[in-house]
Amino acid sequence: MGDEGNPQTPRRTTRASLSSTPNPKSSTGKLKSCNLLPFTIHDLAYGDESISFNDLISSLPGRRAQIIELLHLLGPLDSPMFPVFVYGGASTGKTSSILQTFKHLKRPFVYCSCITCYNPRILFESVLNQLLLHRRNESNRYSSTKRCERPSDFVNLLQEALHNVVDSLKGNVEKSSSKKSVGRARGKMVYLVFDNLELAREWDKSSNILPFLFKLYDILKMPEVGLIFLSNASPDTYYSDTGYVEPVPVYFPDYTEDELRQILMKNQKNPKLYSSFLGVVLRPFCRVTRRVDELLTAFSSLYQIYCEPLDDLGIVPNEDMKRKLFSHLQPHIGPSLNETFKVESRLSSEASSNTNKWKGIAKKVGVSESSNEIDFHMSACAKYLLICAFLASRNPATLDASMFDSTGGSNNKKRKRSSEKSKEKKEIAEQELLLKGPGTFPLERLLAIFQCIVSVSECLPDEEAQGDGGLEGESWTNGLLSDVLLELSSLCNANFISKGGSCPLEGANRYRSMVSEAMALKVAKSLKFPLAKYLYRGG
Repeated sequence: MGDEGNPQTPRRTTRASLSSTPNPKSSTGKLKSCNLLPFTIHDLAYGDESISFNDLISSLPGRRAQIIELLHLLGPLDSPMFPVFVYGGASTGKTSSILQTFKHLKRPFVYCSCITCYNPRILFESVLNQLLLHRRNESNRYSSTKRCERPSDFVNLLQEALHNVVDSLKGNVEKSSSKKSVGRARGKMVYLVFDNLELAREWDKSSNILPFLFKLYDILKMPEVGLIFLSNASPDTYYSDTGYVEPVPVYFPDYTEDELRQILMKNQKNPKLYSSFLGVVLRPFCRVTRRVDELLTAFSSLYQIYCEPLDDLGIVPNEDMKRKLFSHLQPHIGPSLNETFKVESRLSSEASSNTNKWKGIAKKVGVSESSNEIDFHMSACAKYLLICAFLASRNPATLDASMFDSTGGSNNKKRKRSSEKSKEKKEIAEQELLLKGPGTFPLERLLAIFQCIVSVSECLPDEEAQGDGGLEGESWTNGLLSDVLLELSSLCNANFISKGGSCPLEGANRYRSMVSEAMALKVAKSLKFPLAKYLYRGG
């Protein structure tokens, strides 16, 4: 299931923040007594009982290959491992797969999410609290066992805590060698799991924290410790030139339509009725999003509307009933697509009303729309990146300064003095450029063009700046670089931009625009951006 869809995930988050909430399966009558029980080394394992491999696979539809890969990387009991980097889009089952895998293996681990641990100090103290089996409660004024703000202090405290945990686990293995007991942690290794790592890039001093976390494997040098990182962003968005051992990547792709159907069909009171409902709504919604959490939110209200004509919700619908239910639901599908997945912006109310006229994929049948408009949703930042990539692929790099300088071009006097031979050379160069097709470009050039173009767009008149996806009220030039890199990664995944191998001379990855000129002009028109003004035509 998705990262947010597993009902057991909040327990790990609660334990990570070290609150006093006991096992949800415990009865309410034992709540106070459970709160008074101290943590033991066995509380580092997830769940009271382990689950079988078949139960693990069945609980996470569409994730069999990823789970098998994770089990292979974790290896047999007490086997050392390289750091693992689990990545994929939001709500693709990364967190649930890790938690359920550890429940299957019954191995001790520490879990910290950068959502709840929103700065380095809280992250450091959360790790130490769990390793030191410290419970924050009213008696200790909800304080941590150690106050730690600097990475150097964290390393010293972490090494000490890990050695104590490993020694306890070794003693636990010796005691339980003759007799197995339910709920005991297995093995002598402990794993550190850092979730939502992309959020750490928004912290102050994030340029130091992220390399520090990746270097923990080299700093600790403890074969009994495993490191697992979870992120919505790909490894390419993290700089890897700081000398640490690169983690082994494990990619979680978006769910397919069949996998989403299996996930949504779980625990339904009337499977046949809900299956007929999914047959109506799943395909159009999958064209907009494949996130389980967003689909659950949208389908919750739509399913109630779908069932309104029914007196008995336990009925098995026949073909006539399915047609009636579909006719009743059909007028609500389009508005739900627009309302649920519209992107909040800071545009004026007048501009927002004009934007809402663009329906995209969810437009009603029979409503005419200009062929010059794009028929899918894309954020303003992604549109500008797409235009920048198109220009970087079509324009020679030597013309960037003249195209994007403050004067809007090179000196006109020099152009008048150009000879006929130079004009012929330009025409020949233009023809060669067209024959070669789109060129490649480095990331630095793309970001430089992006900054120039966005700064120009912010200076446009109000009537131009308030187009669809405009940036009024937003300054992308002052925005976070991580947001731009995330959008770039999304465009690469959607094959709008192709990412090639690294250049042997520059040592950096190169990109190439994959969109046609007609498509780029449509995107530019939606932003009211004069693309033709910046496109090199030669002559």
